[in-house]
Amino acid sequence: MSVERSLPEPADPVVLMPGTALVLGGDLGGTSTRIVIADAEGNVVGRGAAAGGNPTSHPVSAAANFGQALHAALAGLDPTAVKAAVVGAAGGSALARPDVAAQFDAAWSGAGLITKPDFIGDLEVAFASGTAEPDGTVLIAGTGSNAGLVQGHQLIRTAGGHGWLLGDEGSGFWLGREAVRSVLHALDLGEPIGLLGEAVVQAILPDRDEQAPVSRAGYDVLRDDLIRTVNSRPPVLLAELAQPVVAAYEQNDETAHALVKRAAELLIETVSQLRTTSDNGPMVLAGSVAGGSSPVGRLIRETIHQDFAGEVLTARDGVGGATWLALGALDPALATRANHTRLVQP
Repeated sequence: MSVERSLPEPADPVVLMPGTALVLGGDLGGTSTRIVIADAEGNVVGRGAAAGGNPTSHPVSAAANFGQALHAALAGLDPTAVKAAVVGAAGGSALARPDVAAQFDAAWSGAGLITKPDFIGDLEVAFASGTAEPDGTVLIAGTGSNAGLVQGHQLIRTAGGHGWLLGDEGSGFWLGREAVRSVLHALDLGEPIGLLGEAVVQAILPDRDEQAPVSRAGYDVLRDDLIRTVNSRPPVLLAELAQPVVAAYEQNDETAHALVKRAAELLIETVSQLRTTSDNGPMVLAGSVAGGSSPVGRLIRETIHQDFAGEVLTARDGVGGATWLALGALDPALATRANHTRLVQP
């Protein structure tokens, strides 16, 4: 999980004593790769960043970006002093492929690191970034959607996360696809496409100069243009249309309101599959669609307590959460709330 937030700079440079054990936290997101090095007291002593490191999308460039961020974070440090490492990876299942794993292993050893990294999913990182509690639930809704049940800082069960073709209900992709479908439905019926429809058409066909169609032939031409253009592009790009849905929602478009409401319902249904009466702990929400500034995220927070009595929190810095988990991997006694606050809080 990549959250666009920078960890605070240490107030003063941290002087490391010889033999000081260090930990490494990483966050390999679709748009950025970030690495943090910290000492046993949670002081950040190194950080590095590069372009996207999702191993699924572009494994070769992702591995190269991973290596670049590692080298930057370790500048001036002894890489052999890193004794524990936790790296969160969106699309981390790709690392099970030997060819992809070999590229990331080469980037790791190329940075001089000798400890074995623990690659975990973005659900665990998101949960750790939102709370120091060992147990609870996490929901990520951005381009895709996924939920997980965490016990003892370990992910034990998931719901969703099956990708745009098989799932991702309530996600940015879902919002974009449903927005296009609503336009096509209106065109099929020869009805006005409305504010959201106009925004969708503009986003998909930015060079279209014609006004909204007023004849059957005009409806058919626009419908065919939309279908042809959407099918010629990578499907995941439909997630870009989530922003027009949000903008139309803020302007009280009826269709956008219906889509936002349904997205929130679907995400709540997804996370509700995980919880039983014996489960406890907070729920952490992460991702652009589930964020507090998103109407979907706001609606989730307003309605979730009909089914969930616990605390609802918002994920913070993913790389900070991974670094805190690395402290716990080095020594469980180091995974304190104070260290969590130092690494994760703004």
